[in-house]
Amino acid sequence: MKKTFAVFVCFALSWFAAAANAQLVIEITKSAEDAVPIAIVPFGWTSSGAAPFDVAEVVAADLRRSGRFAPLDPKEMIDRPTQGDQIRFQDWRYLKSDFIVVGKLMPEGQGYAAQFEIYNVLTGQKLGQPSDPRRVTANANNMRALSHRVADIIFEQLTGVRGAFSTRVAFVNAEGTPPKQRYKLVVSDYDGENQRTLLSSDEPIMSPAWSPDGQSLAYVSFEGKASAIYVQTVRTGERKRVSARAGINGAPAWSPDGKTLALTLSRKDGDVDVYTLELNSQVLTRMTFDPGIDTEPSWSSDGKKLYINSDRAGGPQIYEIEVDNPKRATRVSFEGGYNARPRVSPDGKQLAVVTLDRGNYRIAVIDLASKGMQVLSEGRQDESPSFAPNGAVLIYATQDRGRGVLATVSTDGRTAERFTNTVGEVREPVWAPFAPTSTN
Repeated sequence: MKKTFAVFVCFALSWFAAAANAQLVIEITKSAEDAVPIAIVPFGWTSSGAAPFDVAEVVAADLRRSGRFAPLDPKEMIDRPTQGDQIRFQDWRYLKSDFIVVGKLMPEGQGYAAQFEIYNVLTGQKLGQPSDPRRVTANANNMRALSHRVADIIFEQLTGVRGAFSTRVAFVNAEGTPPKQRYKLVVSDYDGENQRTLLSSDEPIMSPAWSPDGQSLAYVSFEGKASAIYVQTVRTGERKRVSARAGINGAPAWSPDGKTLALTLSRKDGDVDVYTLELNSQVLTRMTFDPGIDTEPSWSSDGKKLYINSDRAGGPQIYEIEVDNPKRATRVSFEGGYNARPRVSPDGKQLAVVTLDRGNYRIAVIDLASKGMQVLSEGRQDESPSFAPNGAVLIYATQDRGRGVLATVSTDGRTAERFTNTVGEVREPVWAPFAPTSTN
């Protein structure tokens, strides 16, 4: 068993070989044929000179990436209205757009304001607020955030589901080549923009995990030549080591209340098990008791269960454990001989997993009620799935011409994109939750 786990760790670390830093570029790999046609008309600019930012371009990219919408190419637009009374709806019906968004960008204080309206093209009816245009503001250096917020509002208005375009992701990036590699823990916008490095180290960084409030990250660092789990506050950079026990310290996962970490530890006899660690009291509780390898815990949305990867049946499969009665484990994955890296959807109804599909490692979702599985990705070596906080999209790691890159796929499998870069190795993405203070 120790040998099997060692091979797993070596495989994970090999992702970072021959890596260098790079910015992310988005490449569409699969589009939804039945996505809703929508026109995001370039916003008007109310001041002199050229507009400082193309809000509509970012909004259209956000909506397309969700898999729910097919934005019209601006080159195909017959007209460029900026408010409702300028729209000739027959023109947009001819272009087969179901909805149209028009708006303006204007200076406001030290920043800008975007005001916009959403219309049903078939009926000509304005959606949402009956009178004044919707309005979003931001400072001058935060225009992407303004655009993401506009997309959030449009997405929720048309789907009834909260938009997740204003959220963040964390991932691991490696620079250089062995033995002079440098590893970074990076936080960015969900689309890879506005990257910020939280930690830079000569030793590997693995398994980042967001706290439920989105304020902190737990992760594994090999500084000191041994694995340890740290918790770091994103805003201040302050960090604390929470587990540095002899042997393996791995795969941290936050409980929904943010008070406890589930983690993987190894004992002196080499057995690898899942434990829970209460962060304030440091009370450690064993959750698995099988002599095999039990790892990669993920909490249920109510905090009463853990989903783990275990080889107790001869190969990696997913099991459910009651936190209050951990000695009983129930298998939940039944399709395929390899299922690993479970991640629970925000609504608690699905698990995202890595499955072996016809010789390829791919991302799939398991319905926890029916236990049925749907394979979503199409790569050969896809890893580390993480749900968007609204459950509409998964981000994961994949390979592009032998390099580690990030990719997204909608949870219905209809649309997919790859975040490519010219050089570099990017791995282990994890999507942040909604900020508690966010409002719609």
